Amino acid sequence: MNVALDTLALLPEVFVLAGAIVALLAGSFLPRNRQVATRWIAILALMASVVAAAVGMMQPSTTIFEASFAVDIGSGFGRIIIALATIFVIVLGIEELSGARRESETYALLLLAALGAMLLCGASDLLILVTGYLLTSIPLYALIGMSRSPGAAEAAMKTYLLGALLGIMMMLGVSVLFGVGGGTSYRQLALALVDAPAAAVAMGVVGVLGALMFKAGGVPGHFWIPDATQASGTAVAAFLTTVPKIGALIAAYRLLDIIPGSIDWPLLVGLLAAASMTLGNFAAFWQDDVRRLLGWSTVSQVGYLMLPLAVAGRSDLALPSLLLYLAGYAATNLTAFAVVAALPTRRTLTDYRGAARTHPWLAGALIVSLLGLVGTPPTIVFIGKLTTLAAAWDGGLVWLVVIAVINSVASLFYYLRWLAPMFSRAVALPLSSSAASPAAATARVRRRWAAGSAVTGAASVLILGIVAGGILSIAGSPLAH
Repeated sequence: MNVALDTLALLPEVFVLAGAIVALLAGSFLPRNRQVATRWIAILALMASVVAAAVGMMQPSTTIFEASFAVDIGSGFGRIIIALATIFVIVLGIEELSGARRESETYALLLLAALGAMLLCGASDLLILVTGYLLTSIPLYALIGMSRSPGAAEAAMKTYLLGALLGIMMMLGVSVLFGVGGGTSYRQLALALVDAPAAAVAMGVVGVLGALMFKAGGVPGHFWIPDATQASGTAVAAFLTTVPKIGALIAAYRLLDIIPGSIDWPLLVGLLAAASMTLGNFAAFWQDDVRRLLGWSTVSQVGYLMLPLAVAGRSDLALPSLLLYLAGYAATNLTAFAVVAALPTRRTLTDYRGAARTHPWLAGALIVSLLGLVGTPPTIVFIGKLTTLAAAWDGGLVWLVVIAVINSVASLFYYLRWLAPMFSRAVALPLSSSAASPAAATARVRRRWAAGSAVTGAASVLILGIVAGGILSIAGSPLAH
């Protein structure tokens, strides 16, 4: 093991960690009206991480630090998507976070949570997996409660309790797998678990996978998502429904890829996927708060994203379809939240009446993002969903493909419930400011940085859909073990 070269391979994570530390220290000495410097520190650190990750992807796949961390196509894509998504979150939240009492702390916590997600992407050892889980979880508890409202306090407590419970389950699962596998390295487990007792392997997999579902926001660890999305700040809600999912799902794929066929884990993953997409859709049907609707929407999206996990190692399309869908989902979901951030006084579906007349560009961005989440061409999620369905079909899970198609069609209902009021001739007057200004003035309340982010995000959703074939070809390399 060459420590210097191994450390160099972790340069994307080093940049993010350094950015979090410097932003936190700088914020301790800067006055509140000059906290903007910490924002630029965070953005520059994330941009440096993107460049380092892109350079790393040009190198051959390998494992570092005694095969505990993989530097391959999975970790490379994960690093880039996570860093770009975090930059997007910071930009869409500029007006919301500027001058806040905890501005620098928010940026530091966002970077630390992103760092944890990056560790999850490359974890090739159960102990690194636990470390990434904790590093992603703990900053989220603080971020959710940062708005200091009763709803945020309740959501933070619910997230903490559920995260602690499933974290204990993860450690129990890790202990069982270590006991029957004689080690924590995936390379060792891939060989040892073949002859291990199937019941013990199943118990270990269920414990670890349950905790990763908490991070991904899928069944059975999904209960915190809608409350946290509704009660936290818009930038934080955009982050927690996007970035942790990327790390958790890539980590789950990497783990399942080495689990032997002595247990029927594809059936377990398929049932969790079906439950996530179905429950998320049914719960979103009658939501009136737009952020809560997006929260339940992300639960259903996890179900579709789990289709490649159910056929990990059984279909050549599984990994590239997962990485493509993650990139598309991140861009599409963040675009929807950027629209919500740009129109802060519009909290319910009826508040969006007439938005197509007063904010045509934002209405267009919302149409692209919501129809993109359904899987409408030519958006990137359409290609991602199509390839995940093909992967599941290729892996023999036809029943899961049928359920996913039915749920995709059903999801159109609640997205149209949001889009339809925008084309109403009547202009909504948001309650939060109806007493302070005329209707015409209120209808035009918007945040410029968030609005720009929404339009940029919508353009990226369409552009990524056009170049999806190239992304698939790049993502087709095997994982390193």
